Amino acid sequence: MDDVFGTAVVRERVLAGWAAAPVRFREDANAEEDLALGGYLDRVVVELAQNAADAAVREGVPGRVRFSYRNGTLVVANTGTPLSADGVESLATLRASAKRDEAESAVGRFGVGFSAVLAVTDEPVILSRTGGVRFSRADTAATIAELGSAGLDTEVRRRGGQVPVLRLPFPAEGEPPAGFDTAVILPLRDDAAAELVRRLLAEADDALLLALPGLTRIELEVDGEEVRVLEDAESRWFVHRVGGAFDEGERERLLADRPVEERARPSWSVLWALPRDPGTEVPRTVHAPTPTDEPLSLNALLLATFPLDPARRHVAKGPLTDRLVQEAARAYAELLRLRAESDAAPLQDAAGNPRSADLPPIAAVRFDVLPLVPTGLAAGALDGALRDAILGELPGTPLLTSVEDGTLLRPRDAVVVEGADEAFTAVLAPIVGGLVRSRRQDRVALDALRVRRLELAELIDQLGAVAEHRPPQWWRETYAALSGMVTDPLIRESLGTLPVPLADGRLVRGARGVLLPGRELPSDVLATFGEYGVRVVHPDAVHPSLERLGALAATPRTLLEDSAVRTAVEHSNDADDPDVIAEAVLGVIAVDPSQADGLWWLSDLVLRDADGDLVPANALVIPGSAAEAILDQDEVAPIERALVDRYGVQALTAVGVLDELAVVAASDVALDELPEALADLDGIEDWADDVAPDGSRYGATIGELAAIRDLDWIREDAWPRVLELFGSSPDARRALVGQVRVVGPDDRALGVPSYAAWWIRDRVLLDDGEPLAGRADPEVDPILAAFLDPAPEWTARLDPEVRTAVGLVRTVADLDVDGVGHLLDRLAEPGRDVEESAVLRLWAQLGTLTVFPDSAPESVRVLGDDERTRVVAAADAVVADAPMWLQREDLGGFVVASGAAADGLSDLFEVPLATEAAAGKIETEGTPADVPAIVRELVPEVPRTWWEHEELLVDGVDVSWWVDENGEPHAATFNGLAKALAWSAGQWSQRHVILAVLSDPSRASELLIDTTFDTPSAG
Repeated sequence: MDDVFGTAVVRERVLAGWAAAPVRFREDANAEEDLALGGYLDRVVVELAQNAADAAVREGVPGRVRFSYRNGTLVVANTGTPLSADGVESLATLRASAKRDEAESAVGRFGVGFSAVLAVTDEPVILSRTGGVRFSRADTAATIAELGSAGLDTEVRRRGGQVPVLRLPFPAEGEPPAGFDTAVILPLRDDAAAELVRRLLAEADDALLLALPGLTRIELEVDGEEVRVLEDAESRWFVHRVGGAFDEGERERLLADRPVEERARPSWSVLWALPRDPGTEVPRTVHAPTPTDEPLSLNALLLATFPLDPARRHVAKGPLTDRLVQEAARAYAELLRLRAESDAAPLQDAAGNPRSADLPPIAAVRFDVLPLVPTGLAAGALDGALRDAILGELPGTPLLTSVEDGTLLRPRDAVVVEGADEAFTAVLAPIVGGLVRSRRQDRVALDALRVRRLELAELIDQLGAVAEHRPPQWWRETYAALSGMVTDPLIRESLGTLPVPLADGRLVRGARGVLLPGRELPSDVLATFGEYGVRVVHPDAVHPSLERLGALAATPRTLLEDSAVRTAVEHSNDADDPDVIAEAVLGVIAVDPSQADGLWWLSDLVLRDADGDLVPANALVIPGSAAEAILDQDEVAPIERALVDRYGVQALTAVGVLDELAVVAASDVALDELPEALADLDGIEDWADDVAPDGSRYGATIGELAAIRDLDWIREDAWPRVLELFGSSPDARRALVGQVRVVGPDDRALGVPSYAAWWIRDRVLLDDGEPLAGRADPEVDPILAAFLDPAPEWTARLDPEVRTAVGLVRTVADLDVDGVGHLLDRLAEPGRDVEESAVLRLWAQLGTLTVFPDSAPESVRVLGDDERTRVVAAADAVVADAPMWLQREDLGGFVVASGAAADGLSDLFEVPLATEAAAGKIETEGTPADVPAIVRELVPEVPRTWWEHEELLVDGVDVSWWVDENGEPHAATFNGLAKALAWSAGQWSQRHVILAVLSDPSRASELLIDTTFDTPSAG
């Protein structure tokens, strides 16, 4: 085997050094192990490709390398300078590269990259067209053993037999594959090594080509099949390279802390690359220029001649790194500028997809570089330094496309409108200088570039001034551009002051409330109201977006609800030509009279009466109508007949002209602040005071309130007809007979009389000067008839509910406060002859009243003699709330009732209950006796014992029976016992049955049989 490279000499020199100083062997072994297990553990493919690139550069030929893995062996063949004796010596000498004299062109800078093969093999072989050399761990161990050096043997033994591989070269035979100048053959150590090689070959990509410009082609074969060929990387990447050499002064300053041999290499380079295919995965590590472990957060490939630490894994800190960071930042900014202005590819969207040529100009944008702007958190110290430096460069780099003309703008000169979409941005471009697009996903990047932000609301505020003279058509285009934005509530708020051109030439701020002309209303009507301030949008500016911003379609209702129309109506009497306003309003309402519902202020519109005078609509009547027949001619006048003929009765009554009694309505009425719609009602404040809960209007509300207007204008002699009209007019009838629900501040609801019912009861007088209210209804309860004045005969023709509403009394429940007082006064008149049966029935009804007069009567009718009644002073009367008290004539005259009715009468008359007037204390001793069994069988509720008295005194008064406070019956007679037992049992109605069986026990069977039918069978 020829030793063309003098490997024997190299071996002898190395062995001699080891033998002379075994510690040198230990140092070499440790250093090689550090490299193999440390920085070069997974870099065999990169390092061999780098060696191939350097060989091609030295030879001045296109670099080509093939990685072929088969049957446990990796063969790496390359073109370029073949192996030389210096190269062999360099391979066998740690950190002494043969490339020192080629520092300007070589990529490798340490001369130890070949040690990466030790991660996968112990027997590397290099074959070149000039010869071959091999290294072997086994042969090295054998050679050391043959040397017979005790010191070396001891060191080998201490290392467990492990010796360096790449220190002793041996000659090798063979040639590289055809077409290549050198081949590295690596028999792989084990399966783990094979798995590592397969992974590294799979990971080889364009970054390797870009890092090694000396290579033009990388071929990858696995198991005899070509897997990939890497070449022409720049067809798949946008690449920007910069580089240069440091002058003498810079070299001393920047490289002072670098190794001596590295200081001899003053050149530097930076390469940034962006994938042309957006789907390409970009390595997220810094390459220097081959991969390091420094993370990179940018979506771009960076290859730069950063200084590395001894392990070649991390970039070393120092002034050289700081300088290269600045150069890399400038190069990155320039790369983005070139990409932004490049027109080599079709116009693209943000994802890099071609845009359709027929899209609007705003949609056809150049390559979007904003996703490449550094945002978020840095991935590491070097990444953070790069990002900071880049963000220092980008604001002054033209890379944002102007919306107006497509030129590139520096971010510091650009402006975005917050919230504006693409369509609206295109409209704003001629107005806002330096305007660029701003999508939601771009916000962070634009902020990082320090692009000035203009709030949408701020721009809208300025828009009226800068676009004041734009034609209506331009505004319509602007509103069309806004159509995609107005669905967002926050953006609609920002557009609150958007200028809107009107038909009268004005430009107003804000679309809310302006009217959009349509087909429902004639243009001359809109023009008429425009003179009074109605804001009608110019027809050429109308767009649906305005409705989303609060504009209203010009319908009869929206026009009538406009505040300017109301102002014109309310001041029509002072207008230069009130007839024009009247014609415009009536013309709108005639289209659909129902559109005027609830607009009570329309009644202020002045119209011509029959004499040609101007009169408010609410003081006019339709000629020949019921209103004309019943209302005072001093208060109302007939409307001009021509207006009736032209607009019809419905349109005129809609604005308040009367043809019958009119009803006004209001919702959510607060009693302490009545709405304007009710303000003209006669006595409305007094009514509110009367119906307020607990006399306080504060906090009281009414959900729905309907009131009949103009009651004070009704002629006195017209009331019979008026009340008949209430029965035939559904709206007026409801406003009269329906109770009003008042809700107090404590949320308790109270039903009160309607305003119309209250007004009629309070203010309508008959010919005799007395109120209609309080008189006897034609169908009055006979008990009441004797105490009330009769109503006029014509009331018999009225609806019964109308009669009740206006105050006619059919039962005691129909009485109001005044009616109750009137009834009590008449009931106490001494000259009236009232039977006991009548007054008993009356007391039962009066006891259930819920309304009371302001003061109690001074005299009270009580029970008398011979089934008649008599009148006594209230101080001499009591309410007998139990039958036993009727034996106590010492208490005075009796008003008789039981239960709740007794309490009610006591409150009504302000007289005490009998139980309150006397103690009811039994003063005589009684003898206990058993209640007969037959009585208990007939009335099971009676007690088992009663108390028999020879004489029964209660509070010193002789009585025949009593029931004490414990419910125990006491009696001095058979009749009294029956009553005592019945009352104590709560079965007062059974007193006669009890008396019968006590008087004649032989009737017990008969009476018992009769009780069978007291309660009907459930069957």
